[in-house]
This record gives sequence, C-alpha cells and structure tokens, in this order.
Amino acid sequence: MLIFAASDKGGTGRSVTSANLAYHRAMAGDDVCYLDFDFGSPTAAAVFDVGDARQATEDRGLHAYLIGEVSEPARIDVWAETEHQVLRFPPPGSGRLVLMPGDVSGGEFATSDDNLRRCVDLLMTLYYEFDLVIVDLSAGRSYAVDMVLEATAQTEMSEVTARWLVFHRWTRQHVGAAASLVFGKRGIVAGGVERGHGEDALRNSIRFVRAAVPDPESPLWSQVSPTQSAWMRKTDGDLKQLASTHGIGYSQVLGSVPLEPVLQWREQLITDEDVLDSQIANQETWQALSQLAGRLTDDKYWEQA
Repeated sequence: MLIFAASDKGGTGRSVTSANLAYHRAMAGDDVCYLDFDFGSPTAAAVFDVGDARQATEDRGLHAYLIGEVSEPARIDVWAETEHQVLRFPPPGSGRLVLMPGDVSGGEFATSDDNLRRCVDLLMTLYYEFDLVIVDLSAGRSYAVDMVLEATAQTEMSEVTARWLVFHRWTRQHVGAAASLVFGKRGIVAGGVERGHGEDALRNSIRFVRAAVPDPESPLWSQVSPTQSAWMRKTDGDLKQLASTHGIGYSQVLGSVPLEPVLQWREQLITDEDVLDSQIANQETWQALSQLAGRLTDDKYWEQA
C-alpha cells in the first residue's frame, strides 16, 4: 500500500508523525519504506537519526534519481545505520525499515515526462517489495503533490492501493488551509480529477490527521486554572464545528496526535524507552501513534463517510 503524507503548510508535524507511523508499522512486522519527497527541505534523515548515512548518500537521493542523475536512489537501512541506540535493537519479529532520503542540495522541480516515468517505476517497484510505502510530500500544493497525482493516474497504477493523509495543526488557520488544500479550486481533489482520477474514489482515499492537539480532558492539562480550562473547552468545541463546516469533521479524521514536547522540540521517533524508562514522552502520544499506524490499512476507517 502507498500512503502519501501531505500538509497544508510547514510546521504541521507531517514528517515527524509519518516517520513515527513507519516506525510503529515496522516494529509490528511490516516491511516499510519511507520516501522523503519533501524536495525543498528533506528532514527525514534527522528524524530517523541516520545523519552520517545520509551524508554518505548525498547526490544519490530521490531528487537526483527523479531528475535522471542516478539510475537508482540510495537506500538506508534504518535499523543498521541509525545512531539512535534503541533503534539499533528492534523487537524480534520486526520488519524492514528503509529510508530513501532526499538530497539536501535538491529543490522543487516541475513534472516532466522523464521524471514522471521514473516516479511511476519507483512507486510500482516499492509497492510490490514492501508492505507499506510512506511518501512524505512537500507542504502545500507542491510539485511533489502534482507529481504523485500524475503518477497514480497512470494506467499501470490503476490497481495500486494509494491513500492520503493530510496533516494539520489544531488551529483556525490550519483547519481552513487543510480543507483548501484538499477541496479548494486548485486542491488535491481538483488536481486529481484533472489528471484522470475518479472524484469519489480520490475523496474517499483522503483522511485528515490533527496534530499537536491539546486535549482539555487530558490529565496533562489538569493544572490549568478554571478560566483557562473553560476557554480551552470552548475553543476546542469551536474548532470542531469549524472543521465540520469545512468538510473535515470527525468522519474524515483518521486520528489525532496530542501536543507532545518531544515531537515539538526534538522531532524524533518516540520509543517505548522514552515513555517507560526516561519518561520524557507521554503514554498518550505513544498510544495515539500506535492507533493511527494501525488505522492506515484498516479498511473500516476508510469506508465512504
């Protein structure tokens, strides 16, 4: 299965959250490949703590492959190459976790017939090699988004299962921007239909992920003043109403990720050691990520709303 991770703008937690989802699925036994299609700002190598390995593959990443400078993009075995000591010892039964990094010296580029063909070939190859392929796309209506919309509209990819996650922060501005990215005049749905996708099928393949959500009912926020608590509850209710008005209400949401300092400040994979031993990360966040990872391939969460 292909999972395309998009976002209305930068700073939504798209990359760090989707990397954590890849990590959870690999620990559960799936062979997972993570593609850094954020051509203007590839950061996945830092999240997986494979900085040294990425430097060794510079100029052989996805950008170089797609524009035809190399015949095959570099691959990094995260379990073997990570500098994170916990990740070097995955649980028994874990699947592969492979990163295809971007090129730091790369940048956005328009889709041509040649790089479209390379994109299709790559996605098709990985689709049959891995259980799950997560493609982290540049923010907004980017060239990366356009490329994969074009690629997945090709005849040879008609039988490929592809789903979209659209990440947004839990604020008024991000709710509106996320809805516009998907349903706007030049959004993902319109762009997909223009390229030959069926509108209903494409709409049903898209779900939203709310990131950095402060839950007023969580014990983590139990120390706020009564006035703050009342304001948080009202604001949360207003945001839910706004999301529903924009067509991205509860039935379109795959999951939410709590406001988590480790994700905000460190942008790293959260391990069970972070939760149980050092206790720098919250159990609620671990559970939310695990739940979200499971829903990626659970068809009942992708039934027509």
